[in-house]
Amino acid sequence: MHTINLIRKRIKIATTTAMARNEEMRESAVAIILRNPAPQTELLFIKRSERAGDPWSGHMAFPGGHREADDAGLKETAIRETKEEIGLDLSNAEYLGSIKEQRAMASGRNINLIISPHVFYLKEQSITSTNYEVDEIIWSNLGRLISGEYHDTETYVIGAEPMTCNGYRLEQGHFVWGLTYRMLKALFSTLDAKWKSPKEI
Repeated sequence: MHTINLIRKRIKIATTTAMARNEEMRESAVAIILRNPAPQTELLFIKRSERAGDPWSGHMAFPGGHREADDAGLKETAIRETKEEIGLDLSNAEYLGSIKEQRAMASGRNINLIISPHVFYLKEQSITSTNYEVDEIIWSNLGRLISGEYHDTETYVIGAEPMTCNGYRLEQGHFVWGLTYRMLKALFSTLDAKWKSPKEI
C-alpha cells in the first residue's frame, strides 16, 4: 500500500537529473496532484478542451503549461498553471518534489519541449473550476493505477496510419496515453523501485 508517508519518502530520496537544454528548448511543467489517505488516495487528471492546432487537443493530462518569464522556477510554473486552468490553489498543498522530466512528442516525433512533473498532496478538499482550456476534472484511484488493473490499449489514427497505444483506462472510461502515460510510469517507478510496467503491445 502506497501511503502518503511512503510516497513522501520515496520522492524525497529519488535522484532526478534535469534533461539537457539548448537555446531552442522550451520548458513546461505539470502538477501531479494527490488527495486522501491510502487506500483511497486519488490522482487528478484533466481532459483538455478540443482546440484546433493543439497537438494535445482533447487528451487526458495533468494541469500545467509553458514556463513564463516571471516564474521563479518550474515548480512555480506548475502552481500558476494549475490555478489558471482549474482554479486550484496549491499554495496550501504539501509539495512532495519533482520526478523524471520528459521530452514532449507530437505526431510521433520529439519536439523542443521539456516537461517537468511536480508532485503535490492536498491536505484539504478544494473547490475547482475549469477555464477554457479544460473540459473535465477527473480523480482516479492511485492504487489501481499502480497495480496495472486499469492498464489497457486504444487505437488512434496518427497521420494516416492506425496506431495501437498503451495506457490506462480510468473509472469514467477516459484513456490516458502518450506523454501523460510516460509520466505515470515515471511516477510509479519512483514510488517503487521494483515496479514493472504491465505488458505492453
